[in-house]
Amino acid sequence: MSKWSRLPMACLILYFLSAMPVSAEQRVTEERAAYYEKMERQTLLPWYYLAAVDQFERNIQVVRDDLPDRTGTISIHFPRSTWAGRLNPLKKTTTPAVISFFSGRGLDGDQDGKADPNDPDDVLFTMATLLTKNGYLESDIKKALKDYYKKDASVKQIMTIAALYRHFDTIELDGHAFPLPLGYNYSYRSTWGDKRGWGGRRMHEGTDLFASYGVPVRATTYGIIEIKGWNEYGGWRVGIRDVHNVYHYFAHLSGFEKGIKEGMIVKPGTVVGYVGSSGYGKPGTAGKFPPHLHYGMYKYNGRMEWAFDPYPSLSHWEQAEKAEKKSN
Repeated sequence: MSKWSRLPMACLILYFLSAMPVSAEQRVTEERAAYYEKMERQTLLPWYYLAAVDQFERNIQVVRDDLPDRTGTISIHFPRSTWAGRLNPLKKTTTPAVISFFSGRGLDGDQDGKADPNDPDDVLFTMATLLTKNGYLESDIKKALKDYYKKDASVKQIMTIAALYRHFDTIELDGHAFPLPLGYNYSYRSTWGDKRGWGGRRMHEGTDLFASYGVPVRATTYGIIEIKGWNEYGGWRVGIRDVHNVYHYFAHLSGFEKGIKEGMIVKPGTVVGYVGSSGYGKPGTAGKFPPHLHYGMYKYNGRMEWAFDPYPSLSHWEQAEKAEKKSN
């Protein structure tokens, strides 16, 4: 009798699952989550605040070339002058006492006698201390974030990420959905950069997906509804902010799904409205063009926000959803 035959089936399953290779990306995600939970136990700061700051830093480092590549386990980056003190001649690892003497913020999180800006424990402990300097209430955290990042937009994005992590109790929120159900007739192509004339000469910042009136429009991401209402260009529209500093814009709707409101948390596939032809005028204007969904994506890099072509993402999400549907 082999050693395997003597083990319960459940044990066999767990053994082989544990032996399966884990992707590098999944391993990093698990390591990040472990660090956040460890620091919560150490500082009593809820894990999702540190996770949100770390994700925000990760997001802006992808699109800014003036920051070091810290997109490994922990991405929070303190400028040298902030960590060690502006006049501190020691640029790398040093003792908390020396850092404090030069009014630096770096702290020793793992009690090894050094404050290392490349040590995840030290970095997260320093950020946790910074975030809780006014207290542990949400308003205290927001004030600390404003003092550090200086920009309301950055604070808003970080608090959005924190709210999503808290709601779903995970940092794994990378799933997406195609904005229109695959069972309906629709068509789209890349319309990025096309000229628009109404309201002045401007370029088209998005992709138009043509479909019949009333076709459901779905959230493409995990996010928070930041805006819902009328815009003279986009008509009835919804704006959703996700954990990757991306704003998703759904325009020309014929109406909204019941219960949809600003501040609401959604997930991929949540119906937010219906295809229409609203816009190009005062509230209620409709019918000036064929019914379609205008879908736009805007990225915030810590300094400014700009539009980018959503067509590649839409095509990828559509193909992924078709493949999943086919496999089921």
